[in-house]
Amino acid sequence: MNKPIIALDFSSKTQVEQFLNHFNEPLFVKVGMELYFQEGPELVRYIKSQGHSIFLDLKLHDIPNTVESAMRGLAKLGVDLVNVHAAGGLEMMKAAKHGLADSETKLIAVTQLTSTSEEQMQSDQLIPVSLTESVLHYAKLAKQAGLAGVVCSVLEAEAIGATCGEDFLRVTPGIRPADVSADDQKRIATPEQARLQGATHIVVGRAITKSVNPAQSYQQIKNEWSDAK
Repeated sequence: MNKPIIALDFSSKTQVEQFLNHFNEPLFVKVGMELYFQEGPELVRYIKSQGHSIFLDLKLHDIPNTVESAMRGLAKLGVDLVNVHAAGGLEMMKAAKHGLADSETKLIAVTQLTSTSEEQMQSDQLIPVSLTESVLHYAKLAKQAGLAGVVCSVLEAEAIGATCGEDFLRVTPGIRPADVSADDQKRIATPEQARLQGATHIVVGRAITKSVNPAQSYQQIKNEWSDAK
């Protein structure tokens, strides 16, 4: 069972160091745009030097050549996961994968953000199908491009596994215990629900990073995720 991925919802290396000091085991952490744009590659190198795995969540979306060049640079950081927006299209995703060709970094694609509702998708993006249909379309496109998986909500994980194969990664944000606020997420689930519905990885943020005892909260979520039947 994969470890829960902890979203480092911080804006400085100092905050990251203080947070990581709560733990005495290797973690799988997510470095997103806010943190990366503040601290850059040096922070990634620091986290890797401490023995942790990294999901670099930058959601690249640009013309294929630009994304390929960017991925070639990111490949040097040795992160474990990195992503693009599936909406960038088949050729862009293929180019991104090509940029990572000489690395062991796995590439996944964002389908629809977990903060997006079906109504928002249809009105803002002018996508007339259901949210599930849109997510499945993007997942199939990502698989066609040779990617390792997608970012999706728990609600679509099972269908993606059935369509794209059980080895196809389903990385699911919006995970939190039942007693924790949904905040800005709309499609959320508990760790147990995520496992039961076919997620291969879960991403947990504030339920751990804002906890008075991060290590204890992490262990509780890890146990719930691992023990789900």
